[in-house]
Amino acid sequence: MVLFYNLSIRLYVLLIRIAAFFNPKAKQWVVGRKGVFKKLQEAIRGEEDIIWFHSASLGEFEQGRPVIENFKEKYPNSKILLTFFSPSGYEVRKNYEGADYVFYLPPDFAGNAKRFMDIVNPRMAFFIKYEFWHHYLKELKKRNVPTYIFSTIFRPDQLFFKVYGAFHRRMLSAFTHLFVQNQESVDLLNSIGLSNVTLTGDTRFDRVYTIATGSKTLPKVEGFAQGKEVLIAGSTWPKDEENIIKYLNETKNSYKYIIAAHEVDEDHINNITSKIQKTWVRYTKATKEEIDAAEVLVIDCIGVLSSLYRYGTVSYIGGGFGRGIHNTLEAATFGLPVIFGPNYHKFQEAKDLIEIGASKSYENYSELKNLLDNFYENSEKRNYSGLQSKNYVDRMRGASDKILSEIQV
Repeated sequence: MVLFYNLSIRLYVLLIRIAAFFNPKAKQWVVGRKGVFKKLQEAIRGEEDIIWFHSASLGEFEQGRPVIENFKEKYPNSKILLTFFSPSGYEVRKNYEGADYVFYLPPDFAGNAKRFMDIVNPRMAFFIKYEFWHHYLKELKKRNVPTYIFSTIFRPDQLFFKVYGAFHRRMLSAFTHLFVQNQESVDLLNSIGLSNVTLTGDTRFDRVYTIATGSKTLPKVEGFAQGKEVLIAGSTWPKDEENIIKYLNETKNSYKYIIAAHEVDEDHINNITSKIQKTWVRYTKATKEEIDAAEVLVIDCIGVLSSLYRYGTVSYIGGGFGRGIHNTLEAATFGLPVIFGPNYHKFQEAKDLIEIGASKSYENYSELKNLLDNFYENSEKRNYSGLQSKNYVDRMRGASDKILSEIQV
């Protein structure tokens, strides 16, 4: 199995290198790792107390950020090393002030893992949510480095719990402790003989609360909303946009609409605006007068979505017709009802929000229309769902403190 794993990693790296000739993100993945060991050696002094945090991408980083920042606050003399697998994390957060060092993680080859550990010599290692790298974990265990994973969630269909999953189960044995999101994860890990497990919840609740309390005032959006009912569609993909735009084109109510697509390149923004039959404006290009008069505001930049929700009445979260929905909690923390497509079952918070009446999922346009009409016409129902959203986030906060209280520093 190790041979197959090694071959698969090498094949992945080869394919990424080929893709780098025509794919910008693949190119960033390759170029960003050039000379990484030399850069590590130049940056890190051997006597430093290094605490290593690893994240796959930007989403996982934001999830782990409360733990990183709380750790740094409690232990200011330690040096935080933050590594990323994906360009979506590194390129956005390479200048993150909460870490002393930020690097790409070299591919998971045995030689790379050994060399990385020789240079970094971490006193502790933290993996955020879903990062299981065989050689790195093996090297950490071999060197008796306390190693943790947090905000993770396990499902019965994962390889760890299959009769042929011994190789993957061995990776789990490298962790000193596993901090998980739900009781099902605890039970699954217990079923394969792991008792070093604690149910702490999801650190994203701490993060979205921090974001909400520090959210930016957006004068243009404030002028656009003008106290009206505002539907905010965040992190949308083409299928989401098709349904939302159909609704806004057909409906006669006085909703205002904000569309913040997942991709904001010029072609995609133009594709969205070409289908809108109501008065629309682009966020970065409109005058105050144009924004005040518009019915639809199209966000054509990044970095404002989490602050948009404060101006909303109802939220729609994209991704539910693809690989999975995006961040529902950023909207929920502002006390908004949350709507999303059918692909949400891998997300514990989405299931929880539906169960308590804070969220609704839909399968087709007809169902979406009924949901939006109901929320518009029934303010009591809308307010109830919004209150359930906010109370849920408030109730679930505190995972970061629970994790750090369990760790022997």
